Parts: sequence; structure tokens; C-alpha cells
Amino acid sequence: MQPVPQTSRELKFRRLARELRHRILDNTYPPDSKLPTEDALAAETGLSLTTIRHAYQELAAAGLVVRRQGAGTFVAPTSHRVQARQQVIGVLVPDTALYYPRVLQGIEKALFQANARLVLACSHYDPDAEDTAINGLLDAGVDGLLLVPSLHALADPRARVAELLDLPVPVVFVERRLAALGAGDAMEHVCTDHEGGAYDAVRHLHDLGHREIGLAVRAEAPTTPPISSGFDRAVEDFGLTRHDPQRLHDWTARRADETVALFRSRGITAALCFGDREASLILGAARRAGLAVPDDFAIIAYDNEFVDVAEVPMTAVSPPRYQLGQLAVQVLLQRLSLGDALPIHQIHLRPRLVVRASCGAKPAAADV
Repeated sequence: MQPVPQTSRELKFRRLARELRHRILDNTYPPDSKLPTEDALAAETGLSLTTIRHAYQELAAAGLVVRRQGAGTFVAPTSHRVQARQQVIGVLVPDTALYYPRVLQGIEKALFQANARLVLACSHYDPDAEDTAINGLLDAGVDGLLLVPSLHALADPRARVAELLDLPVPVVFVERRLAALGAGDAMEHVCTDHEGGAYDAVRHLHDLGHREIGLAVRAEAPTTPPISSGFDRAVEDFGLTRHDPQRLHDWTARRADETVALFRSRGITAALCFGDREASLILGAARRAGLAVPDDFAIIAYDNEFVDVAEVPMTAVSPPRYQLGQLAVQVLLQRLSLGDALPIHQIHLRPRLVVRASCGAKPAAADV
């Protein structure tokens, strides 16, 4: 066993207990075998005797080991093991108002089915609050973490990811990855394939006959880069005109009017708009400019939060938020059970395109 890294934030005994648990479950320490003495394990790992005792006590509480006075600590026979304690999963999201409620519903459902408990924290996109929240989750004794950290505004997101991966409990990232690293991205994550969602939106507009397609996005949002990348790839693949995207910090009716005017000056007949609020503003601006939607100007929204109730119900790229939350829980629980024996999971879920009236295609029979 390698020495256990020691940092001021780590719950050292819990990390040691987790490693021993994995060795018990994979039969490195088979039933009825004797574990190293506390003194031997302390010398091997560099941990204190108190930490070793706490780790063994946690394993005993889980029914995985039996402590025999004067004889030592032994792996419990399989038939004698009691049900392990309820696992506690910490979840950190940047907000609980818009995108993440459906993700949290999926997480809650999967944890309920696994008889695990949720501890929730929110960072409000504040890096200091993010650190405080993570420390609070660790102090609450969570067994694993589902994290949505703020990476997009950092000068060195790779260093931040390395710091989070060094936390004392397993981490699965939700809707966050280091796409620029390609194969160098070692994060275990469950994400929406936003590139694929944008690509499918452009393909749909192309198939409807549009050759001049615009893109309007939020500036400095974590989802903007993959949406832009998928859009650019589709434009290239389908031989469309390359138009610079409209990246706006302050979306107002006036800015939407300016964007629509710019689109018209370039001969753009359709646009993908990220997200729903921006798409709704573009819809209003198009109507004010005397354009009929979808006859004169087609719109696809990205997010599908509320555009189904717009004046013209809007076709939308719909990220699979609920399923995302469920899968993230499943990956984390497997990681807790199997440890390093489980391959790193990097799961990308492609969004659905929900067709409504704003693009001119025949709407689907029903939205689900």
C-alpha cells in the first residue's frame, strides 16, 4: 500500500478506510484473513495510530471487519457481513434556479433508488463560495462528490481540476470537462454533447433549405465554446457561409434588434440562439422588424427551458438533464464500490432536437 497523501483538508481515515474496503471487496484481503496491525499500517502509510484506529472502526461499523481483542483485525466472513451504512453523496451546483433543477431531480431519484443520501451545496458561480461549499460537504462526511465547478473563467482550469481530483473522496464532474486537452482530459465526467446538439440544429436548418445561418450566444458562459465549436463544424461540413457569431454580454431588446438587423444585412435567414431568453428576445426583434417567423426568419433555441410557450413555440435543442443526473450518480456509486478497478467514465449524452413551429418544419406529435 502506498503512503497516503496528507493535506489539511483531507479526512485521512476515510481515505484509508476506502482503500482497505476496496482491497477487501476485490479479495486482496479475503474473508477471515488478518489485516495488518495498527503499528504496521502506521509505519507503511505514514499515518498516525489514531487515524488507523478510526479507519478500522469505520470498516467495523460497515460490517466488513471484526476486531478481536488481543488477536487483531480480521476480514469478516461474507455470510456475517452486515449491510453497509447509508452512503452520503455531496452535490455542488452553480445555481438551482435555471438549468440544474432537472439535473438535481435525476440525481435525487437515482440516490433514492440506491438508498443513498444527498447533501446539496450551491456556489452561485463564486470561486470563494465554491471552495467553502466543497469544504462544508467534506466536513459533512460525504463519501463522494458530484461537482459542477466554475472552470470557464479561470486562467488555468487544468490546475483547478487537478486540485479537485486530489480531494479525499471520489469526484465525478457533471457538465464539465477539459475538451481542449482531448485525450489529455483525465476527468471522470458525465456531460451533454453540446457540440452535437449545435451540429444537429444546423443540420436541421440546412435540410429545410437554409444556406445563411447565424449564431447568437451568451458571452462567457461555459456552454458557449462547445456550442460554437459544433456550429462551426456543421457550417464547414455542409458548405455554408461562415458568419461571425454574435457574442453579447448584455442581452436586451435593443441588442436583439441590432442583432436581427445585422443578420438581415448579411442575408441570414435562420439562427441558432443560446439560450432560451436570448432566443425569445430574437423572436421579438424579428417580429418588430416585420419578419414572419418562421416564413421570413427561422429560429432554433438552445436549452428548451420555456420556449414551448413563446408566442411562436420554438424548436429547441434539449439537453438530457434528468438522465444526466441519473448517470452521474450511477458512475459515482460504481466508483465507490469498485475503486480503481473501474475504468474512468467519460460519458457524453447527445441532446434531442424538439421540433416546433419556429423553424417551419412539421412539429413532433408531442413534446416529452
